[in-house]
Amino acid sequence: MDPRAVDAASAWVEETLAGLTLREKAGQLVMPWVGGEYTAVDSPEFDRLRRWVEEDRVGGVIVSIGLPHSHAAKLNRLQGLAEVPLLVTSDMENGPGMRMAGIYSIPHLLPQGGGTVFPPIMSIGATGSEEDAYELGRITGVEARAVGVHMTFGPVLDVNSNPVNPIINTRSFGEDPALVGRLGVAYVRGARDAGLMTTGKHFPGHGDTEVDSHIDLPRISADRARLEAVDLPPFQAAIDAGIEGIMTAHIAVTGVEGEDAPPATLSPYFMTELLRGEMGFEGLLFTDAMTMGGISRHYDAQEALILALEAGADVLLMPRDVTEAVDAVVGAVETGRVSEERLDESVRRILQAKAAAGLHEERLVDLEAVDRTVGIRAHTETARDIAERSLTLARDREELLPLAPGRGDVLSVTYARSSDLVAGRAFNAELAGGQALAVERVDDRTSAAEWDRLRARARAADRVIVSAYVAPVEYDGSVGLDSGVARFVSELVEEGGEVIAISFGNPYLLDYFPEVSSYLLAWGRGEESQRAAARALRGEIPITGRLPISLPPHHDRGTGIRLSPR
Repeated sequence: MDPRAVDAASAWVEETLAGLTLREKAGQLVMPWVGGEYTAVDSPEFDRLRRWVEEDRVGGVIVSIGLPHSHAAKLNRLQGLAEVPLLVTSDMENGPGMRMAGIYSIPHLLPQGGGTVFPPIMSIGATGSEEDAYELGRITGVEARAVGVHMTFGPVLDVNSNPVNPIINTRSFGEDPALVGRLGVAYVRGARDAGLMTTGKHFPGHGDTEVDSHIDLPRISADRARLEAVDLPPFQAAIDAGIEGIMTAHIAVTGVEGEDAPPATLSPYFMTELLRGEMGFEGLLFTDAMTMGGISRHYDAQEALILALEAGADVLLMPRDVTEAVDAVVGAVETGRVSEERLDESVRRILQAKAAAGLHEERLVDLEAVDRTVGIRAHTETARDIAERSLTLARDREELLPLAPGRGDVLSVTYARSSDLVAGRAFNAELAGGQALAVERVDDRTSAAEWDRLRARARAADRVIVSAYVAPVEYDGSVGLDSGVARFVSELVEEGGEVIAISFGNPYLLDYFPEVSSYLLAWGRGEESQRAAARALRGEIPITGRLPISLPPHHDRGTGIRLSPR
């Protein structure tokens, strides 16, 4: 960067900081949640947003699900109201489509378009490609900046070392710390080249938990040696690569801080002594959402905010009440519990991030450029290519893949949550290829009589394909299968049926039907992943992925049968 530009940015930071009142400084630390949907300026919802910006003087917002133009228009309007430009963040850990796509109109399920949809980042672990990770970061950066987002809460740097982890799972690159670090750094580099700042999460590592921190406080027994061997290396690699932000985890590390360990978010040891002192992190330190059960079920809302600030946090993400959060920080300074110098440290880092994003020069985006940038063909083709190359065939003992040209009578059974209305739609349409295909759908509400009918139908088929759409969902706490579908697969296999199981999500589902002869992993429920799996079954594309995790006791990390197209 031009030294003069650096000097100008630094001057803006110091001048802005010097001009803020105590309450305005406190507001800079608070970052509330904002929906990405269309909101009329003359509406109660926008009145609330206006109060946050004009009265509470929040430092930024985290924007959630909506369409690209809605994001851009709303963020432009909020930026116009802000005296100090807002730092806009979003959870786009596995691409812009995570927050700007996947929207369908009801009841016809017409897709509404949006940002580029990538498969979960474990798919990139399956390709093992730094170029793929770089492109995910770069395309996310291009599309995020086009709608006014300056920082993404990604990459996920958690090492998914626990197969029953209910919330990380396919959100991780894999179980090998070196792989996670290598791909995470490539992601950071790609995003930075597109002007997007990144935030590694969830420090000091959420990969070995069995509780969803959205619901309650996970407790892990890892000691410092375990952390240094498994969980910390990806974060250190990202810090060394200059990552701009780190988000902490609401997890209690009892192996380090004892049975009464606080959540890492509230721990001076993890937030300051380890992260800043030993690991040398100098960027923005975010809490995870302060409304999550890992905090809210155990601490008073305002007290938790001050404990996080005392521990070393710069940004208090998604407090229960914005005005109360600002008041709490002001009160902590006025009573001497937190010094104004400590508050200034965090405000300065926040302003430096805004300057790094160029917000001191321009804060608005060009609405006319959005549809020339977001979800364009070059981006969607990259996502499709990754989805195809990530397909991983863990086993095919009876060589059931690809389907024979005549293929006989094939039954496709889709298992998904009852709320997942699009599971299997693209897969079955692509697999049918214009021919008749028998399709059934089951979920945890399927009755015993319906299972009996389906067993009879399956016994009459030449081949049965069972697709499971099970992925980590906030506040769900489970990534397992219903006993009905597990029993259905196991019984068919025992009777000698030809069954192909496909996971469009949780890769560890093999535990539910370990006897199945063919197990294909497509990693995610997105339409490109569904189409890729169908094309592979039809023998139109190769299968080349390798497991970035082990499937104990069935398959080791690195397993993957390579199949050429027919």
